[in-house]
Amino acid sequence: MEHTLTTDIIGYIASITMVLGYLPQTIQTIRTRSTDDIALGTFLLMAVGGLFFAIQGGMTGNIPLMLTNVLTTSMSSIIFGIKMYNDYFKKDRKKNK
Repeated sequence: MEHTLTTDIIGYIASITMVLGYLPQTIQTIRTRSTDDIALGTFLLMAVGGLFFAIQGGMTGNIPLMLTNVLTTSMSSIIFGIKMYNDYFKKDRKKNK
């Protein structure tokens, strides 16, 4: 398959839309610390999948793929971390009261 300017443009548009798709949820979760309606498994799998896509992008020299997935993996990991904290550490505090 030939690498063209069109391919690059499609890659960058995909990158921008993926990052912008994650951003509102990440900002909302950081701001409110509310994760009651977030599925833990979803963000764990999204982070792992993003990590592997970032590795693939790095190995193939596909900068849009790598950059997008570094950013989405970071955002998924932040949400996953807050979700873990809320579900497991806060639960332990409530039991001890």
